[in-house]
Amino acid sequence: MAEKTRYSDAELEEFRAIIMEKLELAQRDYEQLKNSLMGIDGNDTDDTSPTYKVLEEGANTLSKEETTRLAQRQLKFIQGLQAALVRIENKTYGICRETGKLIPPERLRAVPHATLSIEAKNSGKK
Repeated sequence: MAEKTRYSDAELEEFRAIIMEKLELAQRDYEQLKNSLMGIDGNDTDDTSPTYKVLEEGANTLSKEETTRLAQRQLKFIQGLQAALVRIENKTYGICRETGKLIPPERLRAVPHATLSIEAKNSGKK
């Protein structure tokens, strides 16, 4: 039997459902991070004592930097998931961009935005 060159429409629908679920959660997390950065979440020190505010300023700066990094990472993840949906539409989802072979379904279930097989990913790290 010939080696499969693409996933079936039914398999693509399974992956689409996984991606949509992860995308919804990722977008919710991203909105929370954005709200935190904008001070909309209500977790500020405006109503606390001046001494506490001085102690918190350094922690707040560090926290904002970390929150910004998390938000950027989350946005990149969202973009990866959206690109995966485009590949599903084009019926090119799950094809390794290095080898041209199918990425194992176990990997795609764990990392649905993957564009490289484990072999290709590991060979690129040398």
